Amino acid sequence: MAGMSKYDARIEQLVVETTTLWDPSVGQLDAADRRWLSSAVHQAPELASKIQYERAHTGFTREITVTVEDIQRLYQSRLAEA
Repeated sequence: MAGMSKYDARIEQLVVETTTLWDPSVGQLDAADRRWLSSAVHQAPELASKIQYERAHTGFTREITVTVEDIQRLYQSRLAEA
């Protein structure tokens, strides 16, 4: 079961930790942008371009690699809310 690489609602119920990685194509972002993007992408993990689940002792770790597509989607969503 370890190493699942697509969104799974059943596993989501068992997520006890989250990790955010950054695709090399993302480039340089300031710390505030990285914090906001990391939080936003984990609020809707079903929309993440790259997601991975790793088995932990007490559940699963959700690892999302933020891509340029994720950033575009999140900022478009943010602008639509304003």
